[in-house]
Order: sequence, then C-alpha cells, then structure tokens
Amino acid sequence: MPMKRAIGLMSGTSMDGVDIAFIETDGDNRLRLGPCGFRPYADADRAILRTALADAVGMQNRTERPGALAQAEALITERHASAVIEFMAAYSVDRDGVDVIGFHGQTVLHRPAQRLTVQIGDGAALAQRLGIPVAYDMRAADVAAGGQGAPLVPVFHRALVAAAGLELPVGVLNLGGVANLTLVRNGDPVSCDTGPANALIDDLMLERTGEAMDRDGASAARGNVDETALAALMDNPYFDLPPPKSLDRNAFSRAAVAHLSTEDAAATLTAFTAASVAALWKHLPEAPRLVIVCGGGERNLTLMEALAARLPCPLHSAEEFGWRADAVEAQAFGYLAVRSLNGLPLTFPTTTGAPVAMTGGVLARP
Repeated sequence: MPMKRAIGLMSGTSMDGVDIAFIETDGDNRLRLGPCGFRPYADADRAILRTALADAVGMQNRTERPGALAQAEALITERHASAVIEFMAAYSVDRDGVDVIGFHGQTVLHRPAQRLTVQIGDGAALAQRLGIPVAYDMRAADVAAGGQGAPLVPVFHRALVAAAGLELPVGVLNLGGVANLTLVRNGDPVSCDTGPANALIDDLMLERTGEAMDRDGASAARGNVDETALAALMDNPYFDLPPPKSLDRNAFSRAAVAHLSTEDAAATLTAFTAASVAALWKHLPEAPRLVIVCGGGERNLTLMEALAARLPCPLHSAEEFGWRADAVEAQAFGYLAVRSLNGLPLTFPTTTGAPVAMTGGVLARP
C-alpha cells in the first residue's frame, strides 16, 4: 500500500494537554516518524474537563452531552484545532501535505461491559476547521461488537518493535493516566490495561498541593510505602482477570491512602501502579524478554525504580530505542488513522476481546 502522511492527536486520561505527531506510513510495516509536539491545557481547561468527567458518570447513551460535556466537547475540538495549526506552522507542514488526521478526543466514560464508551470531540467540526480529513471515534465499533475498545495502541507497538528489529517477545508498557501493556509476539499482540498509572497520583497531588503531578516522583521518593494500604488497593478482582480487559480512569479509589501524609500516599500509590503491572505477569501467555516504557509516567523516576524492582525482566525507557516516550500514543493515532483509511484492523480478539479482528473509526471530510 502507498505511504500516507498523517498527524496523530492524543489527549489522554492524565488530561495534561494535546500530544501531536507527524508520521508517514502505509498502515502496516513501513513507518517514518516525524516531528512531535505538545500543547498543554490551561488550569481552567482541566477544571472543565474534570467537571465533564463527573457529569459523564450517569450517561447511558453515548450521544448525550449532560452538564459540562457540551462545553468540554467544544473546548476539546478547539484546543486540538489550535494545536494542529501551531504545529504545522512550527514545522512547515503544508495542509495539502497531510492525508489524514487521527483524532482520539477525550475519554470521559468507558464501560465496555455496558457496550458504552464516550470520547468527546467533534471530528466533523475539526475536519471543517482544518480542511483535512479526520478519522475519529476509533473505539466505538469494537465496543459495539462486544470488545473492550481498549487498548488501541498495540498494533502500533507491534510496528515499532518490528522496526527496531527486537527479538520477540517484547513488552511495551504505556504509563498514561491508566497503564496498559502490549505483549508483542509472533502472531497477534496480547494487550490490556494493567491498572492505574498516573491518574491516582495526579489527583492526589492536585488535591493536596495544587500541583498537577508528582514531578519526577519527588514526593513519592520522600515517602514510605504503607503496606497495609497497598494490600487494600491490590485487593481488587480486576487483577485476577486475564487479558483482554480495560479500565475507566476512575475505576480505582484513593480512599485507602486518605489517612496518609502526602509523601507516604504518593509513595503508596506509586507502588500500587508498579504492583498492578507486575500482577499481570501470571496471566501472560509468554513472558517478555524485556519491557519498554513509554508515556508520561516514564519521566517519574520513583515509578521507574518501583517497576524495575518488581518486574521479572529488564526495563528500558522508550528513549533508549530512539522513540519519543511522550509521543507514542499520538503517533499511534496517526498510524491508526491510516489503517482505518485502508480498512485494516485496529483491534484483535487478543487485544480487546472483539469477536474478530476489526477495523474502526469514522472519517469526516472537510
């Protein structure tokens, strides 16, 4: 298939801003990675998005926009449009030189057991604003067919590992708001959400300190893990389930650490992320030779140390392989957009539990 040029956009469960990446790909094995960027949300933007998350809890229909959701959807669409315009200007990317934009939107609700997943963001309006075709709503078809609709990045992880020429099996661990692991092996990848990554820690820091995150894991590094609280956090039936499985951002509570100091709570929640990743190993069909870490959590030094101590294989940063750790998901959505255009599957029974390998996405033309 011919190479296509795509811009991928990702606003993850950490709600820190818009990741943006330019790639060229045939949607299969040929892959050239271009420039990447990031446009942070303002504090007021994040406040609206948090309100929208709370207002989404009672949704039963994915087209509903109760409470702040309509305002949040307009905000998401505008911030992504501005991010693309600024990015193309910064890197001299001509509009006619982009075949498609892969637009994830912002997940506000994810309940695959109810066949319900909601990513706000108006793909049609974005296509009109930018004058470029937009592939969006990537999860809906999988969930409607009975799949988990997440994770969506495994097929891109497979392409990255193939391009790096690594001996299989290899694990790729993404640490966003939620953590997910892909086992790249011979055959279709195996993947699932492992548990929380940054979401609980970010929420703790915002509540206790007003800061959006535990930068570099500094607060956790000063604290001590409360083993009783950690055991309570790990006492969750989710960790006994084999993949495929997926999580909503707010699937876990911080109640177990509410009585702890900020430093001890951060240390315990960081250990929880590491322990929940390690808990997946007993469910994997084969053990990876190594694990490559990407996503914003890769910058959390305390979390990386906790993972290295708990995982039974070597742990590497994505940067060691020339990947942009914080841009992999944006790159993935550019790649998925091209696969969607080409009618190639985005998900597999081994990654989402869909009944068959499935393509997906809705294409909006300007």
